[in-house]
Amino acid sequence: MAVTTASLSAPPDPHPALIAGLDPTARTWLDDSAAEVTAEPAAVRRLFPAARRRCGHGRLDAYWTVDEAARAVLLTALPLRGQALADEVTRLHRHGDPAEQRAVLRALPLLDLADLALPLVRETLRGNDTSLIEAALGPYAAAHLPDAEYRQAVLKCVFCEIPLDRVTGLDTRADRELARMLADFAHERIVAGRDVPQDILPFVRAFPDVVGGRAELQHALKEEG
Repeated sequence: MAVTTASLSAPPDPHPALIAGLDPTARTWLDDSAAEVTAEPAAVRRLFPAARRRCGHGRLDAYWTVDEAARAVLLTALPLRGQALADEVTRLHRHGDPAEQRAVLRALPLLDLADLALPLVRETLRGNDTSLIEAALGPYAAAHLPDAEYRQAVLKCVFCEIPLDRVTGLDTRADRELARMLADFAHERIVAGRDVPQDILPFVRAFPDVVGGRAELQHALKEEG
């Protein structure tokens, strides 16, 4: 369909940008810490929380903050696979503050976890922290979240006023059923005299049959067409 949103592709490897952007002290700490994690995986539990203090937390690029990227480097240094990796990542998420949780969620596409990290995504989507919800709906969720759950997650973004261009994969995963759900939401808002988020209308317009005979919704789609 013609609607364009965040790409389904994996995020950029953060290591090159960190090498270029960190000062020598922070770069040495990160390199030494990654080597320590590779040698002793349990060390990540001590080093992961320290990354923000040791490396900083400014914006690195469009996807990563510096602390998220540094933490992603530590996660990718883990020599674990399968359930053991999922268990360690889950532990870091469960015991982390929101910044650490965002880092885990953003790093998921870089880890070989198959569907094993879906419980973390689902847990996040049950919450109300919009920054965490946005982080959860990145390339990993776009690739692994089942259709029904993905649609519900998109609808939650609409309710939480998270712009849909921050949801990865909508250009490929939007379907008629999602359009129907968004059309129902838009119609309810119109009937209640409330504004309709404009970013949902292209998805409804892509499947015009879901509008049915709802004249108010047809008018809104024409006005913004």
